[in-house]
Amino acid sequence: MILDYKDINDLNRYKIMSDTVIPRPIAWIVTDDDGVLNAAPFSYFIPISTNPALVIVAIGEKEEGVPKDTLANILKNKKATICFVNKDNANQVKKCAIPLPKEDSEIKKFEIDVNEVMEEYPPMISSSQSALLCEYYSTVDIPGVTTPIILEIKHQYLEDGRLDEKSHVNVENIGRCGATFKALIDLD
Repeated sequence: MILDYKDINDLNRYKIMSDTVIPRPIAWIVTDDDGVLNAAPFSYFIPISTNPALVIVAIGEKEEGVPKDTLANILKNKKATICFVNKDNANQVKKCAIPLPKEDSEIKKFEIDVNEVMEEYPPMISSSQSALLCEYYSTVDIPGVTTPIILEIKHQYLEDGRLDEKSHVNVENIGRCGATFKALIDLD
């Protein structure tokens, strides 16, 4: 079967792409805007370079013409902390996918514990085994309503004992595996 993407609507194209390019880590991005902590999951997320240390995350609109809070906060403050999802916080990340008004914090609403790792970056989700402390690098200009944003990793938090002597990391991240992730953390 050959799928012609020009004949597939955006929603179905998203489903096909996101269920094919797997597994992908979930970027649980924490940003801050005047004391309001935003925590939102994104599955269009990958590393793109080691020198400089760059990751890219694609962020859609909150509503037509309005960027999601994460994008607005990164563009305003130039900082983000990317946390990773594991079995201990999978249900919390699903709650954070529920849209909230900009003045409401997912951290407060869903009672998510955070730790300040470095004062100049947003805090990390306490239950994450690893977090990337990032600064804004650039935005990729593409047509449509998605904004790919490149972030430079300046520091990384790793739980003690997760880095071996050969610089191999042992974390238990949960990734996007098509519809599997949804079924794994179903809240009903």
